[in-house]
Parts: sequence; structure tokens; C-alpha cells
Amino acid sequence: MMNSMIIGKYVPGDSLIHRLDPRTKLLFMFIYVFIVFLANNGWTYGLLTFFTCVLLLLSRIPFSFMVKGLKPVLWIIVFTFLLHALLTKEGEIVFQWLGIEVYDKAIQQGTFISLRFLLLIVVTTLVTLTTTPIEVTDGMESLLSPLKKWNIPVHELALMMSISLRFIPTLMEETEKIMKAQTARGVDFSSGPVSERMKAMTALLVPLFISSFKRAEELAIAMEVRGYRGGRNRTKWRELTWRRIDTAFMLLLGLLAILLWLLRS
Repeated sequence: MMNSMIIGKYVPGDSLIHRLDPRTKLLFMFIYVFIVFLANNGWTYGLLTFFTCVLLLLSRIPFSFMVKGLKPVLWIIVFTFLLHALLTKEGEIVFQWLGIEVYDKAIQQGTFISLRFLLLIVVTTLVTLTTTPIEVTDGMESLLSPLKKWNIPVHELALMMSISLRFIPTLMEETEKIMKAQTARGVDFSSGPVSERMKAMTALLVPLFISSFKRAEELAIAMEVRGYRGGRNRTKWRELTWRRIDTAFMLLLGLLAILLWLLRS
């Protein structure tokens, strides 16, 4: 299941979303995180879902690929729904069993919160699937460039965030390999007392940390051997270009925010 994690991966393509300026996609992602909280009823959540599905179609990322990649985080969405459904005591009782009462407002709130969480994951994943790590670094560095006035190492920060994002699927694959290797040696991660499971996790975390530090060292050596120097006076082969389609995309996002505000109950 960890091998199917798609957060941080890049899928090559030539769709409209792929061709957008990385600054547009990063700005869109940051603004979307805020405007998604404007939704508070069925109409607004329906509009957000429709908008997200249109983005998915425009990106030409297969729907089945996205669903498969979301499986590792599905339990978080289900847990969020159950938490709200069981703890919220508003409305009329629709289900009662062994002292557990579920109210209609609780189901509605749990559905809305879970859907909001799902939409956020889909949109942020869509940005990483359609943007290369280099584009993410360049776009983030460009957006944070005003901070250079205060001598903040913007390029290093952008590069660090980009590398961290890129290594998420790599670490997931490494974790799965180590778990399989330890399971073959007789380590049980899924059953037994808590103390035994904690001991088993040690057999997983220690080699994972060693592997991560080794990868980081290899990456640093490779960058140093190639003469990599970031920050001031660094030139770029591809310059970012803001086009009309990027402006139109941001205006569309603004229109979405206005509609969500008007449709709020």
C-alpha cells in the first residue's frame, strides 16, 4: 500500500495544468486551502467538488490512478467522519445501538469535514503530480523572493522544501522494503502486545533513519561534485513566464471564492 503513495510524485504530461506556470499552481494551492473553508452547505461543497473534478479532467491524470494513490490516507478520512459522527450531538437521532446515538446533523457535519479533507488532499496531490521538483523550487523561490531583503536564504529554503516533497514517495518505498525484509526475519508488526509492537517498530525505524541519512549524504555529495551553488548569481536555463492563461486561471479561482461566499448559508 505504501508503494502506491502518489504524494510528491510527478507524472509527465502535456495537459493544460502541466503547462501552467509553477507559481500559478503554488498560489492556487495556497489560496484553495483557505477558500475551501468558505464551504458550509451542500451547494458550496458541490461547487468545490465540481471544480476539483474539472481540474482533474484538465490534468489528464487517470481517475483510477488518483483513487489508488489516495488509499493510504483513506483511513484518515474515515476516522475523521466517524469522529464527527459519534461525538456531535445535534439534530435528530437516526441510529441507536448499544447506547451509541448518531444524529443527522452529525452525519452531515462528518460528511462535509471528510469531503473538505479529501478535496484538500486531491488538490495538493494534483499540484505535485503536474509539477516537476525543479519547477516547484523555482516557483517557490520566485514567490518568496521579497524575503531576500531581510537576508533570508530563500533559494535554500525552496530547495529544501522541494527535496523533502520529492523524497516522500521514496521514503514510503524504502519503508515498505524494510518492513518486508524484517517480516521475512520473523518480526511481526501487526499483532501482539503493545510493547512487542514498539520493539518491532525499532527494527523498522533504525534502518530507515540510517538509509535516509545515507541518501541525504549521497545527494549532498552528488550536488557538490557537480559544482552546485545556490542563491545569488545563480543562473537558470528555463526562466519562468507568466502568461494570459495563468492570469485567467487565477481569475477563475477568484470567481470560485466569490461564488462560495455568496452561496454560504
